Amino acid sequence: MNRRTALTSVDEPGLRGGVLPNAPLGRVCMMTDYIPAGQRFVACTNQDVLYGFGFGSLDEQPAVFQIPDFGDRFWVAAAWDQRTDSFAQLGKQYGTKPGFYAVVGPNWDGELPEGITGSFRSSTALAAFCPRVFIEDTAEDRAAVMELLPQVTIYPLDQFDGTMKSDDWANVPTFPVPEATGSAEIRWVDPTAFFDQLPAVLDTVPPLPGEEALYQQFRAVLQAAQENPAVKDALVAVAVEAEQEIITPLLRWEFNGPAAGNGWYSPKNNSQFGTDYLTRTALARSNMFENAPHETKYLFTDTDVEGTQLDGSHAYTVTFAAGELPPVNGFFSVTLYNEHHFYFENDLGRYSLGTKNPDLQRGADGSLTFFVGNAKPEGAPASNWLPAPPDKFSLYIRAYWPQQTILDGTWLPPRIERVG
Repeated sequence: MNRRTALTSVDEPGLRGGVLPNAPLGRVCMMTDYIPAGQRFVACTNQDVLYGFGFGSLDEQPAVFQIPDFGDRFWVAAAWDQRTDSFAQLGKQYGTKPGFYAVVGPNWDGELPEGITGSFRSSTALAAFCPRVFIEDTAEDRAAVMELLPQVTIYPLDQFDGTMKSDDWANVPTFPVPEATGSAEIRWVDPTAFFDQLPAVLDTVPPLPGEEALYQQFRAVLQAAQENPAVKDALVAVAVEAEQEIITPLLRWEFNGPAAGNGWYSPKNNSQFGTDYLTRTALARSNMFENAPHETKYLFTDTDVEGTQLDGSHAYTVTFAAGELPPVNGFFSVTLYNEHHFYFENDLGRYSLGTKNPDLQRGADGSLTFFVGNAKPEGAPASNWLPAPPDKFSLYIRAYWPQQTILDGTWLPPRIERVG
């Protein structure tokens, strides 16, 4: 809710601080290059895709996803409800045809006009949108995707006229950052205001089957707090305590999903949380807005294969044996994040390696090794080096359009070996 308020407070699509897509309700803004390293609005972004982002108020008016002909290029367009559960199936893996797709709210009962190719219904009026378009890290592919990108857009239904619209995403305005940013993600939830905001959330996010009694209990506590300042003070105190003792530690990857082998962890219900409140909270804290598992498999770790914290003062190898790259129909990448889950800014401007990098060097046996550390490794291909900060960091695998062996855990992620 707070992200929606902040990121829609603009009159037209543009980039907050010149880096993060912002747009009015019902719209989206697309980026024309990888998201840069300096932003602190959204943790755990990736540098494999061109992002778009926006929000809708879908009971007031549906939004239209305009899908051009992507050809063989990988793409996926996610839509999440207010619980961050995904509800649309749009992308290359679905065989989605070019056209116009409406997303509607739970209480919207209007008629969709002729020319709408398909529709998806959200469980809440508030929804978030995120088109992603794969791009190789080459000048040639950047030029090729720029011919396609203007037709990738989202807009309110009342602007639909059955024709393909075009947006000049390369020339959108820059909006100021409302407050100074630090090294960690912007604090989206203020624990001292949490129980002041909760009633609005309860009013706009209907209970899942079986949650009705919980909602009644929450409302009874809130009513008591409204009538008794001592109860309100106690609620605020416990929210501040929970922020420190429960929420902050969830940034550690070991709390974001079950073990996936070789020291990695991976959620199995991302964007399909149901009543798994802990995993939803952990991912909202560390890595919000994930795709559903069958769209993207996420694996992450803070430690090497021995269970020791990754630290850039050491060097590591991450080796995929021949034939053991992440099994995907889309693409994969390995991204490095600092202790706050943001990129480590380096002279190479290199924050991940994977399918997007055509210059990776393989071993004589067909294996692929990434060399990770603060210092450039001696005797190793420069193209395979992933620069790390001089202190704590984590590694993160994305596997877009995963095959069954990665979904069922048959495939194991690579060993992270400390060198020397």
